[in-house]
Amino acid sequence: MALAAMAEASGGDILTKWKRDRLSPPRRLCYAPAMLRISDITYSVEGRPLFEGASATVPTGHKVGLVGANGAGKTTLFRLIRGELALEGGAISLPSRAKIGGVAQEVPSTSTSLLDTVLAADTERADLIAEAETATDPHRIADIQHRLADIDAWSAEARASAILKGLGFDNEDQQRPCSDFSGGWRMRVALAGVLFAQPDLLLLDEPTNYLDLEGALWLESYLAKYPHTVIIISHDRGLLNRAVGAILHLENRKLTLWNGPYDQFARQRAEQRAVQAAEAKKQDARRAHLQSFVDRFKAKASKAVQAQSRVKMLEKMTPILAPEEAKKVVFTFPEPEQLSPPIITMEGTAVGYDGPPVLRRLDLRIDQDDRIALLGKNGEGKSTLSKLLAGKLNPCAGKIVRSSKLRIGYFAQHQVDELHLDETPLQHIMRLRPTEGQPKLRARLAGFGLGADQADTVVARLSGGQKARLSLLLATLDAPHLLILDEPTNHLDIESREALVEALTQYSGAVILVSHDMHLLGLVADRLWLVKGGAVAPYSGDLENYRKELLAGDESQKPTEKTRDRGPRPSRDAILALKADLRKCEERLAKLNEMRDKLAAKLADPELYDRPNEAVVWQKKYAEVMEGLDRAEALWLKAAEKLELAEA
Repeated sequence: MALAAMAEASGGDILTKWKRDRLSPPRRLCYAPAMLRISDITYSVEGRPLFEGASATVPTGHKVGLVGANGAGKTTLFRLIRGELALEGGAISLPSRAKIGGVAQEVPSTSTSLLDTVLAADTERADLIAEAETATDPHRIADIQHRLADIDAWSAEARASAILKGLGFDNEDQQRPCSDFSGGWRMRVALAGVLFAQPDLLLLDEPTNYLDLEGALWLESYLAKYPHTVIIISHDRGLLNRAVGAILHLENRKLTLWNGPYDQFARQRAEQRAVQAAEAKKQDARRAHLQSFVDRFKAKASKAVQAQSRVKMLEKMTPILAPEEAKKVVFTFPEPEQLSPPIITMEGTAVGYDGPPVLRRLDLRIDQDDRIALLGKNGEGKSTLSKLLAGKLNPCAGKIVRSSKLRIGYFAQHQVDELHLDETPLQHIMRLRPTEGQPKLRARLAGFGLGADQADTVVARLSGGQKARLSLLLATLDAPHLLILDEPTNHLDIESREALVEALTQYSGAVILVSHDMHLLGLVADRLWLVKGGAVAPYSGDLENYRKELLAGDESQKPTEKTRDRGPRPSRDAILALKADLRKCEERLAKLNEMRDKLAAKLADPELYDRPNEAVVWQKKYAEVMEGLDRAEALWLKAAEKLELAEA
């Protein structure tokens, strides 16, 4: 189907076209004028080539996602564009006087307010205002005022404030000094500064790694409307689908610019690889056929001319290499035993730190089959709830009851930074499993994509993604019944994120997720809890509703007629009863499905039909089970709808 679609789109035989083009990637972008032109560049690091004759043209005003395997050279390309590294060959050209901007490092810890720090990022505006205070020449004063008007300098404070607010800083925060904030928050200030300065070419390297879901969604929306050219290195599939219109792919030391967002790129690339594999297979068969003729007849005088002709044909063939299979990234979570539900209950629970409670009157229940995403703006208490569930904070009121055999795995981004930099992953895991042999420990590491080389490499020399995989391994080592993940995808590439989704889907324990990655949340979570105003409650909409509410602003937070007229919430006992009914329906469905599979296997036996009467009996039983399945599915849907309404 993929090849047929490509052939139809190209208006002819796609295989013929690929022969003609010698497998050059299709549908490259080549619009004018160009903001960035990369021409036949070559560059190596410690003798390892990262770019060999790589070329690409990024049109002015385009939003482009730069993707490629970890270590392929994406960040190095940014440094080459900025002129921080010298090319070995080729050229990178930009329009004269084009400004390049990016987030190189966090804002220093100073007494300057956040708002003033962001305003200072537009150096032209700051210099003009400073000059305006001392200029005496009337002509120069007029020029300064005209330029300030051109760059909309007088609305600068409002624009800077809006950017800071979008990244999670309220009006009070904006007046506080940078020294009041941690490094992660100062990274947000640095991002706000470069967005405010509006460079002609904006280079962003994993900008969502230090943002929460709300900040990431705001950034997506902002970048989609950004008035100049943007290139983003990102593994956030949502951002690459919604904020960019093209993908710049770095593979095999070459660059290719593809039209469309990431999902379209992935689909087109898969089709391209399928065509390339088919062409390579056909060429191999053709080459083998020619070689066979040469081998058979090269010694015969009557066939010598024909044999020599085929030798020349073999020499002229341009080799078509089948695409290499990408290494599949995996996560292997150990399976916990099943516990009786619930595994955690809270009644009137409050939790906080030294001051007033952050969260109050929590009446929550978690079962082992729950997959819950925590939503809510930064500072509302998502991490506080995660720490309470993990046992890292004690309640200050009410009670929390955990199953006596409950094991909890907890992953937070700061734990990656707390790994022992001078130890290897093998040493980390040996400390926790001193009695296990090295072969088993190495197998555990391999189950998280840390092979023999990485297992014996000190953590300080591992990539961010490898450190994150090690932390995930340590969090799941004891086969937890409840896995709490606070921003688990930071530093993971797209393949690793997909592997994490697959592992969590197959995992039989409960999962609590806090993440800015909507792709991950959408595929893993089946329940949403909104943390807001000191309370935690089920969110009645889906992730797309939540995204629209955040982008729409406070108006969408007003209660609708439907929510006002809903009446009193069902009691906790009523919800527990509905959950019990749903489980009974699920158990009934599972039994009927098992019976159906057994009967289908019986009916698939050809020998059964040698006994017609017996075959009729088994067919009747199969029909009865299928009718029962229909009734059971209807009851399950009804029970699920009742529970959803009760929890809304």
